[in-house]
Amino acid sequence: MKLPVFTVLAAACLSANAFADNDKTWEVTSEVGAIITSGNTETTTLKGGIKAKHSLESWENEYKLDGIYKEDEIEGDNGEKRTQRTNEKYAASVQGNYKLNEKHSHLYLYGSYVSDYFGAFRSESVVSLGYGTRFINTPDMVLNAEIGPGYKYFEHQESDDGSDPKAGEFEGEMIALGKLDFSWKLSDNAKFTQLVAVEYGDSNTKTKSETALLTKINGSLQMKVAYNITNNSDVAEGKENTDTETSLTLVYSF
Repeated sequence: MKLPVFTVLAAACLSANAFADNDKTWEVTSEVGAIITSGNTETTTLKGGIKAKHSLESWENEYKLDGIYKEDEIEGDNGEKRTQRTNEKYAASVQGNYKLNEKHSHLYLYGSYVSDYFGAFRSESVVSLGYGTRFINTPDMVLNAEIGPGYKYFEHQESDDGSDPKAGEFEGEMIALGKLDFSWKLSDNAKFTQLVAVEYGDSNTKTKSETALLTKINGSLQMKVAYNITNNSDVAEGKENTDTETSLTLVYSF
């Protein structure tokens, strides 16, 4: 299995490029590069992603798709070499923002799905609706915030040694979601971004953070250096609460 995520992303990029050419209300970016991870998964691999924004008169919609896939060749006790999957994660999300009369404010409807073979949870589905607004709006700095209730349906990771009694079970609960999205234009060619998102629930609180620096190479191509942290307050025995990811990617805008 040779990096199936990039086959999907390539097809998505072609479709997105068609949209970008035929409808200027679309803004599409894709990224690919090398990453180093630590925590539940410690590998060096490849990462791919695509994001599309569609601006309409009353709505602004955002679609995201990204994934990681890694295979390593290992040698068994008998000296025979075989290929083993060491990391595989896919994520997709859709968000629709309904613009309010109040400037830079909106109501949002959000849905996401994550499939992670090596993370704290095997899969997670989230739906949420709420309110968003902009706290800082200057030529160089922008700070957006969102908050609202939601529902989360998740599957516990399988346990190799049978130590987790909830292994493979599904659970669902009401959650509260909050997000802060900060952007700072350092110069004509450089931008700093900070994203923090929290999913608060009775059984687990998930916090995600991405700190990134983007440097323009030319009009359509940027280099992105990012540091991602994902923390789960309650995980199965033997799993790490915190996963980190350091990445260096190229970002192309259609």
